[in-house]
Amino acid sequence: MRVTSTHTGIPVYSTGTGPGIVILHGGGVAVRDYQRLAKALSDRFTVHLYNRRGRPDTAPLTGTETVETDLADLGAVLEHTGARSVFGHSGGGFVALRAALSLPAVRRVAVYDPALRIDGRRELEFIDEFERLVAAGDHARAMTVMARTTYPDDIGAKLPFGMALGVTRLFLRTPIGRRFVDLMPTIPPEVRRIHAHGGPPSDYAGITAELLLAAGARSPGYFMENCRAIADVTAHGRALRVPRSSHNAANIARAGFVRPFADFFAGSLKTV
Repeated sequence: MRVTSTHTGIPVYSTGTGPGIVILHGGGVAVRDYQRLAKALSDRFTVHLYNRRGRPDTAPLTGTETVETDLADLGAVLEHTGARSVFGHSGGGFVALRAALSLPAVRRVAVYDPALRIDGRRELEFIDEFERLVAAGDHARAMTVMARTTYPDDIGAKLPFGMALGVTRLFLRTPIGRRFVDLMPTIPPEVRRIHAHGGPPSDYAGITAELLLAAGARSPGYFMENCRAIADVTAHGRALRVPRSSHNAANIARAGFVRPFADFFAGSLKTV
């Protein structure tokens, strides 16, 4: 189906049967990276995916996009599909939480490793150098800079920069790496929107929707810290540490990862 939002068309890809869930992808990726998650949820839910702006099948970036643009697009998809639940990963988790603050249609939100700037934390401060390097076409160096800042405990952050750069160059030659290069220009504006809405956890205290804030046990620790901080200030917020899961667990979508989210959206999650 194709949905219209602020004078642009949004292709929406739907699968499954049951109550509707909209999946919001993370930065530097697209809906094709969430096909496994959609399939895993599709036996209990109707899953709707759409590409946020700047991807091949949707509106190009103009430099005028704001959080309100993201919310208008999501709102249009919710209205058209009738879905009332949202799953957001990484940068998509930020959009999902902002939607929970401002879109009445949103009743249930789950986020995994949401990309947030809580209390001035510095994990997103790679962006100025990253943007300069992307503009210069130095994609390997740009990705290395980003990875060493956002994954400070990974081996790539502990290697000498030259060695880490060599590993990144090898990755960018893979099909996944080449797709990531194509989408690199979408990352700076998304991160800058997250920066612009940084603040204390209390900024999210107005969320009244049922809220599951999850982070991977193998993801950088600041994701779990942020999830717990927001859970503490929201009326229906619950924090969950997902065992044996790293940041890309939402893309791999193993059964043990999917189960708590499916139970949450079905209203049957017992342990958080």
